[in-house]
Amino acid sequence: MPSILVVEDKSAMQQMLSATLTSEGYEVDVASNGLEGISRARDKRYDLVLTDLKLPGADGLQVLSEVKENDPGASVIVMTAYATVENAVQAIKLGAFDFLTKPFDTDRLSILIKRALENRRLMAENILLREELAQSIGMTEIIGKSERMRQATELVQKVSVSDTTVLLLGESGTGKELFARAIHRLSPRKDGPYVTINCAAIPRELLENELFGSERGAFTSSVARKMGKFEIAEQGTIFLDEVGDMDISLQAKLLRVLQEKHFERLGGTKTINVNVRVIAASNMDLKEAIARRAFREDLYYRLSVFPIVIPPLRERRDDIPALAEYFIGRFSVEMKKRPVRLSKEALALLDRYHWPGNVRELENTIERAIILCEGKTITPEHLAIRLPSTSEIRLREGAGLKEVAAQAQAEAEKSLIKRVMAQTRGNKRKTAEILKIDYTTLFEKLKKYGLQPSREVVDVEPATARL
Repeated sequence: MPSILVVEDKSAMQQMLSATLTSEGYEVDVASNGLEGISRARDKRYDLVLTDLKLPGADGLQVLSEVKENDPGASVIVMTAYATVENAVQAIKLGAFDFLTKPFDTDRLSILIKRALENRRLMAENILLREELAQSIGMTEIIGKSERMRQATELVQKVSVSDTTVLLLGESGTGKELFARAIHRLSPRKDGPYVTINCAAIPRELLENELFGSERGAFTSSVARKMGKFEIAEQGTIFLDEVGDMDISLQAKLLRVLQEKHFERLGGTKTINVNVRVIAASNMDLKEAIARRAFREDLYYRLSVFPIVIPPLRERRDDIPALAEYFIGRFSVEMKKRPVRLSKEALALLDRYHWPGNVRELENTIERAIILCEGKTITPEHLAIRLPSTSEIRLREGAGLKEVAAQAQAEAEKSLIKRVMAQTRGNKRKTAEILKIDYTTLFEKLKKYGLQPSREVVDVEPATARL
């Protein structure tokens, strides 16, 4: 039975609407003022809200705004005896389904309500269909419509249907494991096991045991036969995360498995055949590792049959709002807190930040903001991130050309200003002349780079200098 909230301060109209809607089979609640209507909409989700525009406490537009904020899918019809084009346009902009002018015929109201409820049903079905589609393509948790992400997801869908070995490349926190899991879910092996192991988190002597297993007595603490991850992943997929950190001696055994599809357990002599798809991932430059003999070149070419580069968050900024909304919704449910929204200032800060930790850092930032936020809106203060000055940016693996250029320019400027300031004994005006910039620009750069002249600094040349 669909539920309807009627917010109307005139008792006669309230009773008429309640009786009419109840007779048509709806569950009806009533509120006599705007604040009561807002309170009821917070405590209960209604399929439709029918609200007057002129109300004591809070007007109908405030009721509309609050209802849509708490439940974006709710249908709201605004009624008024004082209709104006401005009011109607404002109500539609805020998300009202329709604007109804009093007096109105109950038959017309009945038709309008049925249309509004049908619209809500279709919206809900559309959401379910999108979720089912996302589940069917194995990318429920991969969020992003930017061009770089679209290209990456297209590659995932193309390679998934085969047994080709895939190498996922990207910085830490970009979501390589989500892509690996999506490839498995899309593949013919989706009903087989999906096994993941972080090669950087396990010491070399233990990693070999984890990957290939061991026989009883293979080493001191080996009291029973142990199956390795490759055996466990039989007929499925094994994901080797951070494969670039694997010890060089262990890489030879991995290469043999890729080439020959068999291996022996530690301490064993029996050959074990395996039918496993391998997906590997690395956040390091493997070609550079090859150059310094830290990674086998033959293994690299075995792993990189089909490389996919996952872009860092700073190169897919169009996806930040959608990712932030996803994390807000997830953490609000987990923490049992009412949904909140990002202020324009907070969203602008998220867009300007350089995200060295990528999507994982954004996730942690939103989780902390949900904990700190006690109202309806996340502000910059809740985000606890700071935009570094140019001089604070440190070059890192994967830095873009613009970032490298900005860093180099900042360091060059800072060094030159310090040298000229020393030559002029802190005379800012003379320094500005030598650098061919105006005094204000020099002052701003001194402040930007944290260059504080000594107390001997003067703004004009000493009198003796002019003689």
